[in-house]
Order: sequence, then structure tokens, then C-alpha cells
Amino acid sequence: MASNERDMFSAEIVNRGIESSGPNAGSLTFSVRVRRRLPDFLQSVNLKYVKLGYHYLINHGVYLFTVPILLLVFSAEVGSLSREDLWKKIWDEASYDLASVLSSVAVFVFTFTLYFMSRPRPIYLIDFACYQPDDELKVSRDQLIELARKSGKFDEESLEFQKRIVMSSGIGDETYIPKSVIASSENTATMKEGRAEASMVMFGALDELFEKTGIRPKDVGILVVNCSIFNPTPSLSAMIINHYKMRGNILSYNLGGMGCSAGIIAVDLARDILQSNPGNYAVVVSTEMVGFNWYQGKERSMLIPNCFFRMGCSALLVSNRRRDYSRAKYRLEHIVRTHKGADDRSFRCVYQEEDDQKFKGLKISKDLIEIGGEALKTNITTLGPLVLPFSEQLIFFATLVWRNLFGGGKSDKNSSSSKKPYIPNYKLAFEHFCVHAASKAILDELQKNLELSDKNMEASRMTLHRFGNTSSSSIWYELAYMEAKEKVKRGDRIWQLAFGSGFKCNSAVWRSMRRVAKPTSRNPWLDSINAYPASLN
Repeated sequence: MASNERDMFSAEIVNRGIESSGPNAGSLTFSVRVRRRLPDFLQSVNLKYVKLGYHYLINHGVYLFTVPILLLVFSAEVGSLSREDLWKKIWDEASYDLASVLSSVAVFVFTFTLYFMSRPRPIYLIDFACYQPDDELKVSRDQLIELARKSGKFDEESLEFQKRIVMSSGIGDETYIPKSVIASSENTATMKEGRAEASMVMFGALDELFEKTGIRPKDVGILVVNCSIFNPTPSLSAMIINHYKMRGNILSYNLGGMGCSAGIIAVDLARDILQSNPGNYAVVVSTEMVGFNWYQGKERSMLIPNCFFRMGCSALLVSNRRRDYSRAKYRLEHIVRTHKGADDRSFRCVYQEEDDQKFKGLKISKDLIEIGGEALKTNITTLGPLVLPFSEQLIFFATLVWRNLFGGGKSDKNSSSSKKPYIPNYKLAFEHFCVHAASKAILDELQKNLELSDKNMEASRMTLHRFGNTSSSSIWYELAYMEAKEKVKRGDRIWQLAFGSGFKCNSAVWRSMRRVAKPTSRNPWLDSINAYPASLN
């Protein structure tokens, strides 16, 4: 195996406990687990994605360059004159014509008005809510395996496999799951159970959102709901409209099958709709129905979602009304979306299908981490020029161009250091990181490749431990954790990074509008925040 190929794998020794039967009964047993690493994407940056990031920056920031130049020229001209000369030019040498003055003023006012009218309105996040299920739905890892055993749906080999995954997943003992799904020997992953779970989590999150913001459901003009697996008819958005008796001209959208990164896609859609329909409130609901896709078969690649996915839902209230500036918590700065669906491996790496026994489930490819790394590389390379400080951009871009033009060809095997680009410090661009809490292994690899500290990854790891993988809503549980810890200050920048089936990787950047005080109610962390950060060793 070549050295560069060998670098794509990592090995670890796993304690499997005391053998209960066989010739080694009563003795400790160990196994060696080999898994793929994320590609070292910061060492193989593609220049075209950097150019794309600069293209976004130039399209949206020309005025940042032109205005300072105009001011500089004006200042140089005025600065060359003495006070007497300036006064003379204004009053003594100027010959005024009323028509000319009025025309100039009209042109100025028209240009100024056109500029501000054509600018996209800022998108404000007024507040958000994350649903916390009742304690009766709380299960520990041991309880999860025991309930699965009692259900009679899994053989011993499947149970043992799930136990190994769950115990090393980074998930704690207080996550939530529909117990009825695994506690019954009958098929409970039905439309009825799906609707019941959807009603519980969505209405719970929305009730909390409306209470926190004081907004009436009839005030909402735009509704975007995303749920990947469960897509009934009528839609989930129609369920919400019916439950809250929303107005008849509401613009509603229902996104399905778009995976764990769909929460950011939903925000992007809400932003675009608000720009064409200004002055409205938009509600974005992100969730996943765990019970409806609970797999009952023996295929190991389809058992993995059973081990990670847990109940959860987030609801956001966003607006582009200028009068909401003073009450908003955050302002949306950037959204960058990456889609690798044109590649067949990427398209099929997370794939819903039936197994040989016709049990429906979500199949996870062994290439998931590698494919996710490629999508992440593209996404952060495009995002870099939009968010990195100018000094970082200058060094990064200069070294990248130098490497591509003069850094030596592939045949120069002894000059690997000359081909290594400068690695941007993304910690200079953001104060807080909300990385999708998919699994411990993925978070480990992301932390290593992005060179993030334990503090940077704290919210993601604690969310995975306390709530599990809640799919597209996990990044909001992470932001709720930061608020409960009083970490968010005025002007802080938050990077939300999510990835999911397709394969997609999406980033959203928010800026805090004010210092967020510790919540006294309606936060999913309030009953456990003092126990975190927890030791996960």
C-alpha cells in the first residue's frame, strides 16, 4: 500500500469486554478497528473554488473598494487647498445656476435611493427554539440495547454490533427516542406513528418559538419545513398550517430527502423568499422522524442510523424588516452551499432502500467520511475569501498561486514542503463553531483537519452527548448550548457547518447583534447545563 493511501486510514484498539462463551470465556478480548480518515483537504486545495469565493466577494463587495478610493481622491484634492482657497472656490468663483443645482441634487438623491433600494435587505434571526422531549422518552445506551432485544426484531449478532457502535459513538445516556418503535414486536414505523412524532416535535418547538417572540401564527407570511425521511401527504408544512390556523396567503414550502444539511438550505430558501417578499416574517422548521425510519433488519450498514439518530426539532423566526434590527439576536452574513451529487459515489453514500428482507432503511457507505471530506474541502475553500481576515487571505492566496505556478511539478517527489499551501486559520474568522453533531469519529477528524481546539468543538461534542444526532436541527441545539453558557457576545461570528446526503456540505455565518444573556426558561439545556462540559473519556 502506498504511503499516501496508507495515510487515509487510522487504527485503534477496542476493548470488547469479557468473552461470555467459547474457548476464551472469562478473559478480556480486544479487536483492532481500521477506519477511513477525512482526506487532508487543507493540503490539496483546488484553485477554482478559491476563485469562486473571490467571485462571490467581488459581486457583493465592489462598494468596499470603490468608496474608499473616491474618498481618497476627494480628500487629496481638498487637502491641497488652504482654508482661504477652499472658501474662495466655494463662494467667490462658483457661478450657480438654479437648474444645475436642482439637477445635481436630483441625480444624487436618485442614485442614493436606487443604491439602497437595490441592496438586499439584511436577514435577521429574531429568535429560535429547540424542542426537548419529555423525560419518559429518555433512554440510556444500555436501555436502548435492552429495549431492542425485548422487541424481538434483532438477532444477537445485530444487537452486539449496535452495542459496540453506541458505546463508542460519543452519545450519552439522556437522549430521546420513540420507545414504542423498538418496544413492540409489530411494525410501528407507520404513517400514524410518523405523524404522531412529527406533531410532538414540531408543535412543541413552534409553541416555544411563538411564546418567546410574541408573534402570532397568523403574522407569519412564509413557512419552510425540512424533514428528510418522513414526507406524508398532506405535507408537514400543511400540518403546521392546519394546527395553527395560519392565514390563507402564506407561502409554504416542504423540503424532503435533503439530509442533515437541509436546515441551512431551508434558511437559504427563506432568505430568497424574503428578498422577493420584504416585510414578512418567515418561520423555518428543521426536524427528522426517527421512528419512521427505524431499521429492523440485519444489514450492518443500515443499522448504523439506529445507533446515532435521536428525536429533535428546531424552529426559527427570521425577518428582513428594518424595524426588527433592535430586537434581533443575529444577522445572516453568508451562506455557501456545495453539492457533489453529480458524482455517483457521492450520490449513493447515504441511500434509502430496502434490504434483502424488504426492510426499509438508510444505508451508510463505508466511503462516507472520505466523500464528506471532499465536499467539506470545496465548501470551506469557497467560504474562505468571504470570511477570512485580509492578512490571511493575502498569504493564503499568494502561496496558493505560487504553488500552482512555480511550486514544482508532481514529479518533484523530494520537494513536498514546497507544494504544501499555507493553511488559513479559520479561528481568526469566527468566535464560535457549530459543526453538525454527526458522530464522534467525524468530529474527531474535522477537529484535526481544521486544527480546531477542544473549546471550539465543545458545543458540538456536548450536543452529541446530550441529544445525539438530531439531524438538521443539531446546529441549533449547539447554538442553544452557547447561549446557555453565556458565550455569545455582541459582534461575535458563528459558523454553522452541516453535511448530509446527496452529498451536500453547507455553511451559514451569523453575526450576533447583542450580548445574549443566559436564558431563564425555554432552552433545552437549562436542566443539565451545569453538568457540561462533561468528560467524555
